[in-house]
Amino acid sequence: MGVKRPKVSIVGAGNVGHSTAHWLASKELADIVLVDIIEGMPQGKALDLQQAGPIEGLDVRIVGSNSYEETAGSDIVVIVAGVPRKPGMTREQLLETNASIVRSVTEQAVKYSPNCILLVVTNPLDAMTYLAYKVSGFPAHRVMGQSGALDSTRFRTFIAMEAGVSVEDVQALVIGAHTDKDMVPLPRFSTIGGVPLDVFLPPERIQAIVARTRRGGAEIVELLKTGSAFFAPGAAVTQMVEAILKDKRRLIPTCAYLNGEYGEKDVCIGVPAIIGGNGIERIVELPLNEEELQAFRNSVGVIREQINQLKAFL
Repeated sequence: MGVKRPKVSIVGAGNVGHSTAHWLASKELADIVLVDIIEGMPQGKALDLQQAGPIEGLDVRIVGSNSYEETAGSDIVVIVAGVPRKPGMTREQLLETNASIVRSVTEQAVKYSPNCILLVVTNPLDAMTYLAYKVSGFPAHRVMGQSGALDSTRFRTFIAMEAGVSVEDVQALVIGAHTDKDMVPLPRFSTIGGVPLDVFLPPERIQAIVARTRRGGAEIVELLKTGSAFFAPGAAVTQMVEAILKDKRRLIPTCAYLNGEYGEKDVCIGVPAIIGGNGIERIVELPLNEEELQAFRNSVGVIREQINQLKAFL
């Protein structure tokens, strides 16, 4: 008998969902199930991706489905289902529409894969992660949201572009809410090849990069006009999935449930976390200065307002 491959189910086979499937398949990380309510769409995308296998040498099984039976026994369930942002729309405006979707998806995921790890991508991300945590009844380390992994790769991209260096050498952190105004990029904890950022760039350029990072998603929405980002979000999900399936114990900014860390309780928000085989292995508490801490607390306040709007769904 061969070794059984891990299984990852992606609920929501739109752009972010199929981009995630593509990145996962390209790394041969797991067998993949794409689920969507649109008849034929996940099946067609799964078959199309499966047919790339002989060219790319991808020995994974990829199936599409309109029901959850195929997801049974998943190691990870990625929740992407929901209405995407449109131009001029904030992530917060999506809250009520997507809350009912995420609640339903979470219930089905838990029914068919009671031992899985939930990875939430649906916006507004922090509130939807909190909802999935509460509805699932899972321990906090098995429910996380993809926020900082995406925001940080945008921050790293802009730093590399501005400094004229390889993206491979750039490390950067973004914590806080996954919103245009309230995320907290941390230049003080960002380096190029281990060298502090301010050795390469003057303060005004660093602040410009911070501002562009906050609007990283909105900038793409405005350019596309009829959709939102999907290549980078799919890659960010894949980074997290790989860290879990390979028990890499990588430090990745992740939307996690706080129970006293950073002085906050009963809220899900982006923080640096060690991601490994058990999900969130531990939350890393950074020595934030007063300005950074205040920005983080403001971020928490925004998410608490969203959580208050979720009461009907909890």
